[in-house]
Amino acid sequence: MRAVWIPKFGKPDVLEVREAADPSPRPDEVRIRVRACGLNFAEIMARQGLYPDAPKPPMVVGYEIAGEIDRCGAEVKGLKDGQRVVAMVRFGGHADMVCAPQRQVFAMPDDMSFEEGAALPVNYLTAYHMLFEVKRVRANERVLIHMAAGGVGTAALQLCKTIGAVTFGTASAAKHEYVRSHGCDHPIDYRSKHYVDEIEAIAGRASLDLVLDPLGGGDWRKGYSLLRPSGMLIAYGWANMNVGGKRSMLRIARELVRLPRYTPIQVMDHNRAVAGVNIGHLWNELPMIRRETEALMKLYQQGSIRPHIDATFPFSQAAEAHHYLERGKNVGKVLLIPE
Repeated sequence: MRAVWIPKFGKPDVLEVREAADPSPRPDEVRIRVRACGLNFAEIMARQGLYPDAPKPPMVVGYEIAGEIDRCGAEVKGLKDGQRVVAMVRFGGHADMVCAPQRQVFAMPDDMSFEEGAALPVNYLTAYHMLFEVKRVRANERVLIHMAAGGVGTAALQLCKTIGAVTFGTASAAKHEYVRSHGCDHPIDYRSKHYVDEIEAIAGRASLDLVLDPLGGGDWRKGYSLLRPSGMLIAYGWANMNVGGKRSMLRIARELVRLPRYTPIQVMDHNRAVAGVNIGHLWNELPMIRRETEALMKLYQQGSIRPHIDATFPFSQAAEAHHYLERGKNVGKVLLIPE
């Protein structure tokens, strides 16, 4: 097997492709010959040393894969060799041969490509969980989606469109046509305009029902200020920690200083809510994860959602893929493809 390794923390050029013996599945696992694997911002942060959940270097990261079952463990039922599947793994996914527990493996619809399969689990599951499990968004509610042109942002826009929510999306001006095409009602250029002022001009002060915020730090404070009574801020990342492709202690210190301080009394008096989502910490909540993933598969088959693949990179160009994603060049999903 070949895998993309992070031998030490640093810039994208630290990445290495290494070979090792093929893994053997445990009794409750299947071995998958990987055709595509997703690249997420969490893995960028892991390479920089800013993702506390990641293993210590040297490590192989990666949460989501799509491919064909190569071998089934002795206790596996309902899956078979050669079957096309999507799987969720907690690290180790950036490899061309991966073993995954049967409970984390899902059959792919016949018309779903491997690239679409690898783009679905993390981004769409995160968006679905925030919108429909944590907040339960309804028609005509107002939702702010930061990084709207990214993988989770695209998923959230498409999912909001299925229920008629009104969406505000932050993205650079060059990406506004893209976010509109995926359902964004009010694109906002965060580079030239203050998004708080823009939203208040359109919808009024304290007018949002939900803010989806992967930015962190001071943006959590801004998002909270935009909420109407019964509104909710969901934090699901800290992209503001990223600067220059490597860990910066000065940047970390600045972000920590900007953190808002919420208290139960404060949120009670404001009638607002603050929640957090880390989809990687929900892998053990299998009934919920399976229910949500099956709902997403149905939405895909109905044509209501479609992952947008922005770029694919072979393993040999993993450094370029990391550089592309961390600089915000993408619209939609970035994938790694085994060679």
